[in-house]
Amino acid sequence: MSLPNHLVIFMKAPRLGAVKTRLARDVGAVAAWKFYKDTVAALVRRLSRDPRWRTWIALAPDSAAREPGRWPRDVTLIPQGRGDLGERMDRALRRPPPGPAVLIGGDIPDIETRHVAAAFRALGNGDAVFGPAADGGYWLVGLRRRPRTPRLFRDVRWSGPHALADTLADMPQGTRVAAVDTLEDIDGGVSFMRWRSRQAALRRNFSPKA
Repeated sequence: MSLPNHLVIFMKAPRLGAVKTRLARDVGAVAAWKFYKDTVAALVRRLSRDPRWRTWIALAPDSAAREPGRWPRDVTLIPQGRGDLGERMDRALRRPPPGPAVLIGGDIPDIETRHVAAAFRALGNGDAVFGPAADGGYWLVGLRRRPRTPRLFRDVRWSGPHALADTLADMPQGTRVAAVDTLEDIDGGVSFMRWRSRQAALRRNFSPKA
């Protein structure tokens, strides 16, 4: 019998002033918060409906995991816990029961179910999978977690161009690594404006013709 797939959405609770602080320096705290709030709501709604995986949300601060009312009923909330980003990501990937686990950031608006499905397919033959980000980081990391789950993220330079390379260097020798599509993390004013331009183009293309 095959083991179930687990999708972990790793995110902060959408609270004004506590999210997308780098973006807020360029576009303002309210605009950054609204982008984040709308993005995570749409992402969770879109991905949690798919029966091919069970959806978990790893939340910070930990107290937010005790506030289930804002999220769909079929997702499981878990606290991220203490530690640096790498320690919290490692904990979130280990938390679900046995089966492949894929972790994504909650603030990547272009993630679709096809991206997540492709990551789980890659884990059918591989040990690990990454979704590279345009800035040198990554928006997705997944592990087969069989026969064991390697410890990653120990010497990673986060929020910069080396995050993916550093994580790959942490992989045990012989690990079979795959990649899915490269997406853009919206972390600054330039990437925010590119995203808004894409959204405007989509609206124009799908608007009813007179």
